[in-house]
Amino acid sequence: MYIRRTAIKSRKDGGQYYTYRIVESKRTQKGVRQYTLLNLGVDFSLPREQWPDLTKRISEILAGQSSLFEIDCEIERLAQGYASRIIVSQQDVSDCEDVNYREVDLNTVEMSKPRSVGKEHVALEAFRFLGLDNKLRELGFNGPQLSAAIGTIVGRACEPGSELATHGWLQERSALGELIDYDYNKLSLHGLYKVSDQLFANKAALEKYLYEREHDLFKLQETITLYDLTNTYFEGQSKGNGCAIHGRSKEKRSDCPLVTLGLVLDSSGFPRRSHVYEGNVSESKTLSEMLHELEKGGENYSGQKPTVVMDAGIATEDNIAWLQKHQYPYLVVSRKKHREFDEDGAVIVKQDNEYTVRAQKVVDEASKEVLLYCHSTRREQKDQAIMDRFVRRFEEELQKLASGLTKKRCLKKYDKVMVKIGRLREKYSRVSRQYTISVEKDDQSGNAIKITWKRQPASDTTDTYPGVYCLRTSQCDWDETRLWNTYTMLTELEAVFRSLKSELGLRPIHHQTGKRISGHLFITVLAYHLVHSVRFRLKQAGIHSSWSGIRKILSTQCRVTVTMQCKKEQTVHIRKSTRPEVEQQKIYTALEIKSYPGRTVKTIF
Repeated sequence: MYIRRTAIKSRKDGGQYYTYRIVESKRTQKGVRQYTLLNLGVDFSLPREQWPDLTKRISEILAGQSSLFEIDCEIERLAQGYASRIIVSQQDVSDCEDVNYREVDLNTVEMSKPRSVGKEHVALEAFRFLGLDNKLRELGFNGPQLSAAIGTIVGRACEPGSELATHGWLQERSALGELIDYDYNKLSLHGLYKVSDQLFANKAALEKYLYEREHDLFKLQETITLYDLTNTYFEGQSKGNGCAIHGRSKEKRSDCPLVTLGLVLDSSGFPRRSHVYEGNVSESKTLSEMLHELEKGGENYSGQKPTVVMDAGIATEDNIAWLQKHQYPYLVVSRKKHREFDEDGAVIVKQDNEYTVRAQKVVDEASKEVLLYCHSTRREQKDQAIMDRFVRRFEEELQKLASGLTKKRCLKKYDKVMVKIGRLREKYSRVSRQYTISVEKDDQSGNAIKITWKRQPASDTTDTYPGVYCLRTSQCDWDETRLWNTYTMLTELEAVFRSLKSELGLRPIHHQTGKRISGHLFITVLAYHLVHSVRFRLKQAGIHSSWSGIRKILSTQCRVTVTMQCKKEQTVHIRKSTRPEVEQQKIYTALEIKSYPGRTVKTIF
């Protein structure tokens, strides 16, 4: 076995370049012949003086032998990789079920090249279940481009990270390439970036196709549209991107430039549209743009416009007026501060061992809307805990100010003390209105000499109730239970954003150009389509695990190569997936996919 360098003349410019191959000489009836075991391409850069060491080590690995001498780390890494590729390329039997007995020296049995396969198998089957492979071919993706697209989307679902991290994962730790019969060692990092650009260029077609496909597969009812925004931050200044602007970060990273992702989902949590906005965009200004895009796409399966569900951040009066003008039914969280609640006139919409929710339906004659006042015992406990914390902090600040009147170098001037009290009232506005504060003044020195305060009962100073929130809707015919259950769908949207950020690597962003940033976010959205389709099917089978939990269960199934020496000086290499464990089998059975991902490959040297 040796390495051959071959000079090739370029067809483009007539220049000369070199390719490298691992070649083996064999004696035949017609004499000695050379056979190519593996094409190393043009990027082989190992110094020539180390070639014999590399080929010797490859021969040892193929023969199942250990080296007698210490091997350079780089040579060992290359030898392991090239030997694995030769074993796959020289396979003798694939998925063979025939009985095949051999005498094996048990002391020579070794296992090598473990690669994760369980989570890749599930994500890939979801990719195919949604027909994304066929759609990408229809959009003009060739074989290598399709493999790169599968790698970046499945990689984002299975091992969230940047494109750089995904590239390393595909080449070093994942068996995804074996499942699609593609060698990701041939894929350059630039190729992964290029396919990101290609996917984003087909964003509109892919989003429309995916939602229509999911609508048909899962028999979705087109009755509800959920809308919300989230933002994520950049590592670096991202000066080349116009969307990267400082704003209010939901991850408390206001020190970094931000970019905002808007999502429109249906009531089952499947994305319909996504859009990237500037980091400081106002939530209230994006609704009409997103719904207008849906109208242009002609997405109206039931012949009626869906009910739009939003939280208070987007439910401005201008947006409500826009929805009314364009005849969109809506259910939104009201910004109304005055909240009424008549317990006698309310009905129970949810009751279990954890908490109870009562709702009171009131018709607003002026606006022709229905106001739904909801009281939650869980929310009341939360509001009370927040109120108690503010009360404690407010009184601690007042006590500190009062104690300072008798200490050196503390605030004493009456006017400044009154200013300080005013600032405290502003800071703790939720509770300060319950307090009457008196300050006694020494006319001779102009100092405050005593501060006293008294808290009044909340019912005497406020016109709202703890644990009560208000919804407003144009759906006058819906009862209290249906209105409240529809409102709780917003929690599904919040769960989507949590999944995008924590489970699918939406944050942070390392790219510096607008196109790559949008591509990175869109890959995450595509990965979420796979994840949500898997979880939707598993829920129907009674499995309610999160995606991170599913990944954890599947992470222990791997593909390994078992090497053993047999009689007659033969070495057998068998590459196959490990047996699925009980929890893994439950997932495979629920998804109706096979339990042993990939082919069983046997190679004899």
